[in-house]
Parts: sequence; structure tokens; C-alpha cells
Amino acid sequence: VRIAVLGGGPIGCELSQALSRLGSQVTQVERSRQVLGREDEDVSALARASLEESGVRVLTGHAAVRIEGRTLIAEAGGKEVAVPFDALIVAIGRKARLTGFGLETIGVDTAKTVTTDEFLATKFPNIFAAGDVAGPYQFTHTASHQAWYASVNALFGNLRKFKADYRVIPAVTFLDPEVARVGLNEREAAEQGIAVEVTRYELDDLDRAIAESETAGFVKVLTPAGGKDKVLGATIVGAHAGELLAEYVLAMKYGIGLNKILGTIHSYPTMAEANKFAAGNWKKAHKPESLLKWVERYHAWRRG
Repeated sequence: VRIAVLGGGPIGCELSQALSRLGSQVTQVERSRQVLGREDEDVSALARASLEESGVRVLTGHAAVRIEGRTLIAEAGGKEVAVPFDALIVAIGRKARLTGFGLETIGVDTAKTVTTDEFLATKFPNIFAAGDVAGPYQFTHTASHQAWYASVNALFGNLRKFKADYRVIPAVTFLDPEVARVGLNEREAAEQGIAVEVTRYELDDLDRAIAESETAGFVKVLTPAGGKDKVLGATIVGAHAGELLAEYVLAMKYGIGLNKILGTIHSYPTMAEANKFAAGNWKKAHKPESLLKWVERYHAWRRG
């Protein structure tokens, strides 16, 4: 079966790889110059390599211009490319369906989503919204998070209200290897003018990854420039990256720095050790050179 997938975001990439591995001939068409356009270039490059290794034909920098019968016509550099298909998957985003529920009849305000306040209430204090229909995020875990606030505020809002907390939200693209991120990446830091320090740890140095032949990928952590160990963001590409990310989500939520991650015992051999080793790489870059020189002199004196 020939399948054309229009879109290079997380959904487009996940479907492309899965369908190709199931035996279809998949061509993925993306208008921008890279797949996973919100991620850093090194992350995108690894994702693309994984897609192509799975048999996906990836056409970045190609704009879909029209469909002729069962052929998608894409254009790049003034030249047209024909992509024949038996099935076409359009994965260029979603929007909430807001009609057909009577919202307009009772006067609930809607824009791209149902309009809510910071407590997830509409302009009517007894009507709440959560999940994709409330936005701005379209993740199952965010919907579950919002559901707690909406439910508690609906039940006990006359006594106490709780503002929905969106400060630390993780996201995972379920490719093989997975791509997981929380907080800032290098692209966003540059766009926002935030000076950061980038620390990497390659998974091909991790014993568990080597034992399971899952060495593709890395852990990348962003901290403030100047030597502070506060975690501003983390991107993990690799097997079980979504699981590994949880440690950084917790760290960002509760202000745990890389020094404390480094000082925490991680079971051996596990993939989770990658987080400790990443913290260790940060520590090595900030070792106290002057103090170490005095320690060297001290031990030289003790040796006589």
C-alpha cells in the first residue's frame, strides 16, 4: 500500500514510521526544512535518520500544492514532485469541534477553543472545560492535569479555587527512538534571548543501552549561563526517553538542580543512569580548578 503522509510534526512522524514498519510504502511530505520543526536540529536530524532507516521517504522543504486523482503534487525549488498514493493522511494539526453541543445557544464563549479563565471556568461559574477543547495544549496528560483542577474547582470553588499550573509540561514523540522534552531547548532559548549552557551525555557510553543495543540518542540539559545548576529544560532522544524525562520534570517542578541529581543513587545498570551521568558532565565542566590545585599540593606534601 502506498501512503502519503502530509506533515512532519509528531503525529506525522509517528504514523509514518509505524505504517512503514507494517509494510506500507510511505512518503512523508513536510513544508519546512526539517521534521519535528519545534525541536533542535540535532534532534530533528536523528529523527529523520530513524524514519529513513525504517523505510520512509522523507521530503522536507516540499509544499503540497494540489491533488490530482490519487497523486499528491508537491513543489520544492520551483520543481514539482509527484507522490502517488493509495491512502493520504493529513497530519497538519487539529482544532476543537465546538459546534453541535449547544454552546452557542447558552452563550458559552468560544474562539479556537472554549474560553476559560485560569480556574478552567467559562463565563458561567458552573460550567467548566478541560482537555483539547479548552486548550492550549493537546496532550492526554495535560487533559488529565486540567481535569483535576476543573473538578476540584467545580466541587469546592465556593470555598477555595486552584489555578491550573502549566509551568512544567513534558511532551513525547513516540518514534523509535523516542523524543522527549520539557522546558526550553536551544532553539527556543536563542529565540527568547536566554543565555544558556548546554550539557550533553551520549547514550552510546551507557552500559544498559550498550547491553540492549539501544545506543542511538543523547541527553541534553540546559542550565543558566554562569554556572548555576538549575534545569531550564531537557531533551532526551533514545529508548524509553519518555520515562527518563520524568526525573527532569520533577526537578523543574520542585527546583531540584543537577548537583542533587548527581548526588542521587541510580540503580545499575539502568537507562536512568544517563540522567546522573549528564549531571556529572555538567559538574566536570564546573570543577573548582583552584581548589583542586591546593588538594594536589596537600597530597603531595603528605606523600613526602
